[in-house]
Amino acid sequence: MTVRDSIRGFKVPGGVLVSRPFRAIAPKVVPPMHRFVHRVSGGRTLLSSKAQPMLLLESVGAKTGQRRETPLAAVPRPDDCFVVVGSNFARPTHPAWTANLLARPDATITYEGRRRDVRARLLDDGEAEAIWPELLEWYPGWERYTDVTDRTFRVFELSPR
Repeated sequence: MTVRDSIRGFKVPGGVLVSRPFRAIAPKVVPPMHRFVHRVSGGRTLLSSKAQPMLLLESVGAKTGQRRETPLAAVPRPDDCFVVVGSNFARPTHPAWTANLLARPDATITYEGRRRDVRARLLDDGEAEAIWPELLEWYPGWERYTDVTDRTFRVFELSPR
C-alpha cells in the first residue's frame, strides 16, 4: 500500500473543474481565499487536506521584481521535494508564477506551517510524462484540464536549498 492509497478526502467533481463557469470564476476566487486563510491562521495553514495538499509559493516577479504569493496544489515527494503543476485552471496561458520560477528559480514555500527555501527546476517533457501518473493520483483534475486546453503544463520540482 502506498502513502497515496491510505489518504482520503473531498475532491471537486471533474465535470465542475472543467466547466466554463468554474474556470472563469475560480482564478479570481480560489487563490485569494487560500491567501486569506493563510493570513488569518498566522501562516499555519491553507485550505488543504491530506487528499489535496497545498503550499504557498513565494517567488519574485519576473517582470516586476516584486514578491508574489501563490497558493498551489502540491505533490509531496519522499525526498523532501514537491512537484507543482502550472495548470492555471486550464486557461490558454501559463500561470505567471511559472514565468517567475523560470526567471528566478530560488523561492520560498510554506507547507504545513513551515517555511522552506527551495530551488525550482522545470521538468523536461520526458520527466513530466514519467511522473504524470503519480501526479494524477494526487489530483485527477489535471487530467480533465488537459482535455480542455492544447497547452502543455509546465511541471516543476521544488527542492530544498
